[in-house]
Amino acid sequence: MFFHIVLERNMQLHPRHFGPHLRDKLVSKLMQDVEGTCSGRYGFVVAITGVENIGKGLIREGTGFVTFPVKYQCVIFRPFKGEILEAVVTMVNKMGFFAEAGPVQIFVSNHLIPDDMEFQSGDTPSYTTSDGSFCIGTIKDDFLGVISDPSMAV
Repeated sequence: MFFHIVLERNMQLHPRHFGPHLRDKLVSKLMQDVEGTCSGRYGFVVAITGVENIGKGLIREGTGFVTFPVKYQCVIFRPFKGEILEAVVTMVNKMGFFAEAGPVQIFVSNHLIPDDMEFQSGDTPSYTTSDGSFCIGTIKDDFLGVISDPSMAV
């Protein structure tokens, strides 16, 4: 789910930022450009935890911009198929429900909700069973439900 990895990125900086605070400006721009973004290969970049190396800049002809190779450490969020996530339900309707787990928005269709649960509209829409209990966060699968401990068997 969460990983701490090292990534590289080429950062372009305008000449007006050159001076004694060049490193601080590069790190600030890196955080603005990268944090909160999503990469199909790595996942969602949650936070940059450190900068390992800033290489020598290369001046781009005609513009004056300088490109710096930056190697940085970051925390990424990458959910995998079959992984169980803690999520917050944001909307419930007759088609299913939406939830959010960090930056990921999740939709669970009513076709994946057990047949004994029916949609109840009203002030607080929910999926309710015939005995009156309701639950929003479960879907039909063998691994969900009460976990029995074999050592507690009588």
